[in-house]
Amino acid sequence: MQTPIAEVRIRARDIIRQVCSEMGVTIINGALLRDHAHMFVETPPHVSVSDFVWRAKGRSSRKIQRELEHIRKRYWGQRFWGRGYFSTTSGNITDDVIMGYLDRHAHKDGFSHSP
Repeated sequence: MQTPIAEVRIRARDIIRQVCSEMGVTIINGALLRDHAHMFVETPPHVSVSDFVWRAKGRSSRKIQRELEHIRKRYWGQRFWGRGYFSTTSGNITDDVIMGYLDRHAHKDGFSHSP
């Protein structure tokens, strides 16, 4: 049986993967932690980072709160995800540095190279 945290983590991962698939966003790597997510993604030129984050956070919040009663009770009338996000390009640091960072934060239920 999964812990409530693992259940939320797995469901968030699956929903975000679905959003990525629909938007043509490729997940290179990522980590879902207890209270936030790190993602290394490649977005098509026509997809803005803000639109991708808005859709991923919005859809996962709605579905998780609708499907998981303990989350709905805890976050009723509050934000499931924080309001902001951080984004940068990988041009200033190497992909290997990013991958190493994500691998150190990885969890068995987190993102990995796209299936």
